[in-house]
Amino acid sequence: MVIGFIGLGIMGKPMAKNLCKAGYSLIVNDHHIENINELEKCGAESGTLEYIAKNSDVVITMLPNSPQVKEVILGENGVARYMKSGTCFIDMSSINPVDSRYIGKILKEKEIEMLDAPVSGGEPKAIDGTVAFMVGGDENTFEKYKEILFKMGSSVTRCGELGAGNTTKLANQIIVAGNIQAVSEAFILAKKAGVNPECVFEAIKGGLAGSTVMNAKVPMMINDDVKPGFRVDLHIKDLNNALECAHSVGAVVPMTSQIQEIMQYLHNNGDGSSDHSAIIHYYEKLADIKL
Repeated sequence: MVIGFIGLGIMGKPMAKNLCKAGYSLIVNDHHIENINELEKCGAESGTLEYIAKNSDVVITMLPNSPQVKEVILGENGVARYMKSGTCFIDMSSINPVDSRYIGKILKEKEIEMLDAPVSGGEPKAIDGTVAFMVGGDENTFEKYKEILFKMGSSVTRCGELGAGNTTKLANQIIVAGNIQAVSEAFILAKKAGVNPECVFEAIKGGLAGSTVMNAKVPMMINDDVKPGFRVDLHIKDLNNALECAHSVGAVVPMTSQIQEIMQYLHNNGDGSSDHSAIIHYYEKLADIKL
């Protein structure tokens, strides 16, 4: 099976490498030539969107947001123009579920299958192949192609029809952001009260407050390490999509709105490209203390 892989960023590059390791034939495309060169060293081939579409059984995208996915798939020279009927498009980008369904409707008219399959886990899990996939799409299509996803992740769950994957991802991103905000607030309280944050971490990480988010982000906060595993600006994008989705279905998300304002503050004050654990900087500023 030949897989076309478009988008070799923080997440896409290691995931594409894992497909190479699994023995798939890969044709890759990215704006950054150094990323393409890195995949070629792993055995992948590079190609234009047209070449990928004409020569792939499955086309995968891992792109920033809906406009980029629409352009790559449905643009004037997009892959949908050249893909053969009976092939499949798997979008691993985190986008608005409304857009996933729109793209899928057009592809269905061309007899092209589609899954929306956003992921959670950040760069470390992308590297070691243990991300969690949240998948939307036809059940038969899911069964046919889920093995590809298992080569990049340790959890692959079908959540419903097309768009359900991205709806689940939006819920995930609300929870992750809320966790990081709560952790930041709590640890600044501890520091302000004169308690060593490292001791607090050791004391509570095994209890009910412990979480994957806390285990991953508190050491980064303590060391002021904001090398991006998942950038603030990308989380802003996800929360914008969550707010738009919530407004369209009548869901109430006041906490999400508050966290989005904190994220926007970070963007406006030089942390847009930092890891989302930089939420701690917002609380450090308000409390006038460093963790």
